Amino acid sequence: MNLAGPLGPMIAALALWAASAGVVRAEEANDYPTSARAEYVYGCMKANGESRQSIEQCSCSIDVVASIVSYERYVTAETALSMSQVRGNLGVQFRTSEQANSAVNDLRRAQAEAEVRCF
Repeated sequence: MNLAGPLGPMIAALALWAASAGVVRAEEANDYPTSARAEYVYGCMKANGESRQSIEQCSCSIDVVASIVSYERYVTAETALSMSQVRGNLGVQFRTSEQANSAVNDLRRAQAEAEVRCF
């Protein structure tokens, strides 16, 4: 009895599906533009020393953050952090916004995970 014959097409289809699912996840995890990744690494290196080791650690850090937080959510958090420093009513709106605070908290959790994995 040869099981490979009838199961061959099914196994091939399953393998193709699994491979395409992996590509989609990789694309989702890599949706940060290069400039955003470079800016993150540059800021991280300024905070952690400008050495070869910090390049590796900071590069690892943005990869972890990108795997946890979507780029859209990252932009929301970065905008909220930047705008919350503005004085007056405009800054208050960003400091008290539930959506902004949620995005910032997500980013901080991702950065904490990156700290554990990379530093």
